[in-house]
Amino acid sequence: MKAVVARGAWRDLVAPGIAALIALAILIGLGTWQIERKTWKEDLITRIVRQTQAAPVAPSAAAEWDPARDEFRHVLVTGRFLNDKETLVHGLAAGETPGRALQGYYVLTPFVRDGGGMVLINRGFVPTELKAQSDRRDGLIDGPTTVTGILRASEPRGLFVPEPDPARGEWFNRDIGGIAAARGLSDVAPYLIEADAAPGQTTWPRGGQLRVDLPNNHLQYAFTWFSLAACLIAVYSVFAWRRLHEPDMRQEA
Repeated sequence: MKAVVARGAWRDLVAPGIAALIALAILIGLGTWQIERKTWKEDLITRIVRQTQAAPVAPSAAAEWDPARDEFRHVLVTGRFLNDKETLVHGLAAGETPGRALQGYYVLTPFVRDGGGMVLINRGFVPTELKAQSDRRDGLIDGPTTVTGILRASEPRGLFVPEPDPARGEWFNRDIGGIAAARGLSDVAPYLIEADAAPGQTTWPRGGQLRVDLPNNHLQYAFTWFSLAACLIAVYSVFAWRRLHEPDMRQEA
């Protein structure tokens, strides 16, 4: 009698067992993927830190621009600013008080390069009260100059980022193509340059706002998926044990 009941109990475990195996494979696959992402993220952070701290070099030609290879490269350009065509992009910057951010704008100014071509320079951050260029004329740079900074790709508009209003000059992401078109600029490089900070600077805008702070929580995510896989094994084991021993427990009762 026990053998017949046991065979029936085993049959009852087939469908739940298949479902549990499928779920287990998915959980282990997600955990393994997070481990792979962790390795990729660590390599990316290492590359970014190495490139941003290297001696500045000339940026890639527009036709040779490869964001996967060239973004975050430390570069140097010479030329002159077109201050009358600057564009303000809404943004936040770290304040003097830890954990407190300043509201204001990033100043993107076209830069005519010696030898031809143009590139947008993110000259840095200005607080809201200095939005008007007339209130920060001491920070304008006229005539030939040299700029060092970090290459960045055009910033895509996120899901919760408002659409720009070029007619009013309202921008919420550093959209190179959109800003160039709105300002009537031609021959603009497909990247922009985040200007370096100037030591001892007291004028605005303030460069050096780029923070290499990429989150790397993949190990925690992997631990979560593997923990769920272990819980699934434990829960199914208890379920299977109870199904297989229920006839015995009923007879003992």
